[in-house]
Amino acid sequence: MGRRKRTEFGESLLMNNYTWRQYFDRLRQLSMVMFEWTGLPDTVDPRFLEKTLFNRGNCLFFEDEVMGHLTLPSANLGKFDVYDIPMQRRAYATNGYNRDLTNKDSIIIYNDYLRTNSRLDVEMFAKRLYNIDRAIDVNVNAQKTPILLLCDENERLSYLNLYKEYDGNAPVIKGTKGLDLEGFKVLSTGAPYVADKLYELKTNIWNEALTYLGITNVSFQKKERMVTDEVQRMLGGTYASRYSRLLARQEACEKINKMFGLNVWVEYREEVEQVSSLEKGGEDDE
Repeated sequence: MGRRKRTEFGESLLMNNYTWRQYFDRLRQLSMVMFEWTGLPDTVDPRFLEKTLFNRGNCLFFEDEVMGHLTLPSANLGKFDVYDIPMQRRAYATNGYNRDLTNKDSIIIYNDYLRTNSRLDVEMFAKRLYNIDRAIDVNVNAQKTPILLLCDENERLSYLNLYKEYDGNAPVIKGTKGLDLEGFKVLSTGAPYVADKLYELKTNIWNEALTYLGITNVSFQKKERMVTDEVQRMLGGTYASRYSRLLARQEACEKINKMFGLNVWVEYREEVEQVSSLEKGGEDDE
C-alpha cells in the first residue's frame, strides 16, 4: 500500500516537473528570440548574449586582443559611478576565461531599465500555468473515474486490476467467475466539470505572459467587430512592455558604437501588423 502511494506520488511529481519545465522553456525561448541584433561582430553570439541577459540581467561587451569582441557574464568588482554603474568589472566564462575590465574599455548591456533579469517573471508565469494545467488534468480524469470503490480486503487486488483496465480504456473488462460482485460497491464522487473554466483562466495567464514579453496577443473576448482605435488601446500594454527591455539594449548599442567604432543595433523582431487585420474581414474604421 505504501509503495503504491509512493509510486503514484512520484508519477504526479514527475508530471508536475515536466509541465512546469515545458511552460518555462516555451516562455524562455520566446523571451530570447524577441530581439534582432544587427551589426554584431562575428565573434559575438547573439543567442548567448540574450541567454545571459535572460538569466543574469546584464552582460559585458568588450574586445579581447586574441578572440576579438565578446559578450560574457560579468561580476562587479566595486566602485560605482554617480549613476550606480560599476566602474570595475570582471568578464568570465565557464571554460575558465576571465578578464578584469573597467568602464573605459567595456560596456554593460542591461536586460531592462530595472537592470533585472527576465527569469524570475518567466518562472512565476510557468508556475501558475503548470498549476492550472495539472488541475485540468485532474478534473478531466475525475470525469472519467469519478468513483470510490468499496470491497473486501482479500479481493482488493482483483478489483484494483479491474480498475486499471477501466482506467486504461480497455474495451472489455474481464473478471474471474468467483469474483464477489455482491460485496462490491461503487460510490460516485460527483466531481463537477470545470476544465473549460480552468482552460480559459490558463489562456488569460498565457496572454498575460505574452504581454509581459511584448508579444502581440488578443487577450480579450471579442463579441463584435472592434474598430482600430479600440484594438490599439487593448494592445497598449503589450507595446509598453517592450520599451523597458528594448531601450536598455539600444542605449547599450549607442555606447558600444561610440567606444568601439561599430554599427551595432537591435530592434524587436516582430513586425507590428496593421491592427485592422485583427478584425474580422480585415475591415478598418468606416
